[in-house]
Amino acid sequence: MAAGADAAPIDRALHQGVASCAGSTCHGRQEATGPRVRQNEVMTWSDPASLTGVHSRAWRVLNEPRAQAIGRRLGITNVAAAPACISCHGDPATVRGPRWQQSDGVGCEACHGGSERWLASHASVKASHADNVARGMWALNDPAVRASVCLDCHFGSDKPGQFVFHRLMAAGHPRIAFELDLFTALQRHHNEDADYAARKGVAGGVKTWAVGQALAVERALSLLPAQSASLTGPDFTFYDCRSCHRTFSDDPAVPIVARTNSWRPIPPGQPVWNDEQMIMLAAAARVAAPDVARSFEAQSRAFHTAMGGDRAGAMKAAAALKATAATLARRFAATAFDRAQTFALIEAVLVGNAAAYTDYQGGAQAVMAADTLLSALVTAGQVNRAAAVALRPDLDRAYALARDANRWDAPAFQAALAQIATRMRALK
Repeated sequence: MAAGADAAPIDRALHQGVASCAGSTCHGRQEATGPRVRQNEVMTWSDPASLTGVHSRAWRVLNEPRAQAIGRRLGITNVAAAPACISCHGDPATVRGPRWQQSDGVGCEACHGGSERWLASHASVKASHADNVARGMWALNDPAVRASVCLDCHFGSDKPGQFVFHRLMAAGHPRIAFELDLFTALQRHHNEDADYAARKGVAGGVKTWAVGQALAVERALSLLPAQSASLTGPDFTFYDCRSCHRTFSDDPAVPIVARTNSWRPIPPGQPVWNDEQMIMLAAAARVAAPDVARSFEAQSRAFHTAMGGDRAGAMKAAAALKATAATLARRFAATAFDRAQTFALIEAVLVGNAAAYTDYQGGAQAVMAADTLLSALVTAGQVNRAAAVALRPDLDRAYALARDANRWDAPAFQAALAQIATRMRALK
């Protein structure tokens, strides 16, 4: 799948279930003692407490009180069987083998593709990654492929049951958020060691982050036309939640909480498109694709303006911005991202974009970006690990300020980012 693809392909291969991967000679060992891969991947995936186990728990949460309450508010009798829920909280396989189980949640094949044609051959000593991909395994080592697969559930797709409408969030579903490299790190079930690099190549955290930001923008703009045909306009899930969900009062003594943001040329009262990924993408473009950056920022501003006008104008502006986001994804996929560029990205996110972080969602992306980019420098051996660890209290302070959207303090957060930027410069 080339960078810029709108969504992961519809998987029509037979899904054989997690049990088909869980043999002790495959991925079902209790200890990581495999000669090429750890072979304890199923145990890591099924961890009952760790973040690495959340995919295995995805279906079970539908039986918990919060999910049941959401179902009652929406008139869904059984959320654990509802397509609007299990299409992301499970494996949305269209063809299922006898060992496939809904209770597996987001199983191996939900991310790697149906194993009908590659399950037996991929374990062969002579098998190559290219052979496996040719047989239908999804090439998740490619950041563009990975982003498209992950975005299906972690933002939405045009496939049945894979879009979190505003009514779902109003009923209690958590807000959707996406950051490809950080999410990958939290869910990693394998080691990107020398053997992995020889077989598949390693994209690196910076490239994965940048491509993920670009394709998140593209995905949202791809879904916009189909989800904006109602009298009320686009589904509210496309907007920045906190641009509307703020405290307000009729008391004239209570300060107004509306914030001016030069990034968005829109009048007061207009709902704000959720531009958290656009803000990150603008920073990445200024560093890695400066010839495209000016067009992207101009098109972003034009898009914000057009969203307050007629539908035809908004769709035209969205199409232009979508095309440029796809261009940036391809450019990033072909960029090596050296040490100097990574430090420049950190500066662009933390300092160059500082005025854009008036709202919670953009701020949350900024601190995740700082964490991701610093980790990439450490992983690449370009920054001393101990020096990076010394920055942890500053990052934790920014995370704490972005933990509760109801207590968002933009000036305090911007000051925390400035402190991180100062400390980051000392690492150069």
